[in-house]
Amino acid sequence: MLKDNYEAVKNNIEQACMRSNRDLSEVTLIAVSKTKPVPMLQEIYDAGARDFGENKVQELCQKYEELPQDIRWHMIGHLQRNKVKQVVGKAALIHSVDSYRLAQEISLQAQKQNITVPILIEVNIAKEESKFGIAKEDTIQLVEEIAELPNLTIQGLMTIAPFVDDPEDNRLYFREIKQLSVDIKNKNIDNVTMDVLSMGMTNDYEVAIEEGATIVRVGTGIFGARNYNI
Repeated sequence: MLKDNYEAVKNNIEQACMRSNRDLSEVTLIAVSKTKPVPMLQEIYDAGARDFGENKVQELCQKYEELPQDIRWHMIGHLQRNKVKQVVGKAALIHSVDSYRLAQEISLQAQKQNITVPILIEVNIAKEESKFGIAKEDTIQLVEEIAELPNLTIQGLMTIAPFVDDPEDNRLYFREIKQLSVDIKNKNIDNVTMDVLSMGMTNDYEVAIEEGATIVRVGTGIFGARNYNI
């Protein structure tokens, strides 16, 4: 059943790419596996998935040890500075950097391991009080400051759009953050590429792709509803 879900999501991504005249290779699907047990992840891995997203450091580290080593792990949840050390070197991409102090800690831990860590800047594009992320108007300054830190590379932006009944309601937010990424790219800041735009989840990933997402994060659409009681 999970394989069928995964194939259905991949098919929807393909259709969205066709509608927006984009190449399928431009879009990466992250299977958001938070709270899901290892056998379920293994099933999706066997179906071809190699990118998995986790919200919690502890869960990412545990699954990192138990699952195949060619998996690319994405840290997509809020990251506390005191847990950075555990995730640096394990996460292929940290999506949720929203402050200079957090980036500073990632840089410090990356230097200790002599590696370069790719990050995204999380933008609270809809200005929701319940969400993490930097305000749109403060993003460029933050990018310029973080770009000077060693052992980091800013690869783009990430956002979590509002949960809406109609995915079309989020199109304007996706357009807004796409334009922000273009504006930043045009500044030609050293150590900043803006090649990655992580936006769109189970409810609205097709609209996100039509508006330029290069990464979509799908959990419920693949694994079913999450159990928050575990």
